Amino acid sequence: MPAPSSGVGERLRAAREQAGLSVADVAGRLRMQLRVVEALEAENWSRLGAQVFVRGQLRSYLRLLGLPEALSDSVPDATLAQAPELTPRTYTPPMQRMLDKAMGRAVYVVITALIVVPVWVATRTHVGSVDDVTASLGLANDPTVAQPESRPAGPTPVTASLTGLSKRAQPAVPADEAPAVDSTASGELMLRFNGDSWMEVNGRDGRQIEHALVRAGQERRFGIGDVGRVVLGNAGAVDVVRGGDVQDLSGFQRASVARFTVSSDGVLAPISE
Repeated sequence: MPAPSSGVGERLRAAREQAGLSVADVAGRLRMQLRVVEALEAENWSRLGAQVFVRGQLRSYLRLLGLPEALSDSVPDATLAQAPELTPRTYTPPMQRMLDKAMGRAVYVVITALIVVPVWVATRTHVGSVDDVTASLGLANDPTVAQPESRPAGPTPVTASLTGLSKRAQPAVPADEAPAVDSTASGELMLRFNGDSWMEVNGRDGRQIEHALVRAGQERRFGIGDVGRVVLGNAGAVDVVRGGDVQDLSGFQRASVARFTVSSDGVLAPISE
């Protein structure tokens, strides 16, 4: 059965009409919603929520119309505290909760491993595959020397081997007793290496005569009629001698590499691109 009316709602409506105010006017002055003003005049307290809100809204309305605020205490439903409704929850055993936590941590560990392990393997493979090729050639400390291409398999050039034999066969002669003889025959091209370098010498028919790394202090001699094309790395450290004269390589040099051809009479010319 609904609770009997206390009459405060009727008094609110009568006082409002007597003051010439509409429901919208009261709502605007009190900054309330229209449904709240209507609920107060209808004594429909259940639409207004908790008792503290009902009492405060009712007192504000009474104060606006000049009615005693004590009328809010005479309303039983307005001062009755309603217990909050409790919603039952499903009971979860402690072991189930622990298992759920363990499963969540396991999933986290698996996802982390799937991300970290491939990155580690890729990095490890990349680091392990680095080889120091230039160190094995002995030219890593000379940035001006270009690295030659790999020498194709084949027999050692005969010219270089004969040069070494001729050097070993010559007896040591004091400098003051040595005869003044031209160091290079007119029909011979000599490469004198003052620093570490590399060389590639091809014949007139295009075959490769020699392609090798050469240490400082060594020499190579070739017949002028046999040489067709010469490429020298670190050309500034190599003297090209023909007929006892050192040839000027500035016209054949680009960066530290010199490329030139040798004619049948020993004249050097740039390689046409």
